[in-house]
Amino acid sequence: MPDNTWTIERVELLKTHFAAGLSCREIACEIGVSRNAVIGKLSRLSLTREKKPTTRRTRERKDGSRSVPRLQYRMLRKLFNETPPAEADQTINSEQRCSLLELSEEKCRWPISNPGEEDFCFCGNRPLDSLPYCAGHSRLAYRRAG
Repeated sequence: MPDNTWTIERVELLKTHFAAGLSCREIACEIGVSRNAVIGKLSRLSLTREKKPTTRRTRERKDGSRSVPRLQYRMLRKLFNETPPAEADQTINSEQRCSLLELSEEKCRWPISNPGEEDFCFCGNRPLDSLPYCAGHSRLAYRRAG
């Protein structure tokens, strides 16, 4: 004999608790069924609540700082809005070259040459804030679409 979970009394309690604004979990605890059973029965009875208007979240954190992706976007936008360097200025002088063991967050991580070759190293110049590369290599790494 099948277990009749939804008796007339339980359905009435469900409707009453739902109208009172209880959550599905709270309704389930009150009437002795699972939360999923409550959700399914509400769906079959076409009982829904009005959706609250969503407010757009700000990207600022509690400490007032902005998220890193937004900061990077602004930095790259500024970088690309600057006038492009003249042809002679496009050569990037990597004066602070370093090995993998010397690499840190304060050094540009652009690889020079090919791994395994004797002259393989990293640029080592000062990177832009929150980016892994210096200004010259950032222009190479992050190109405008189109």
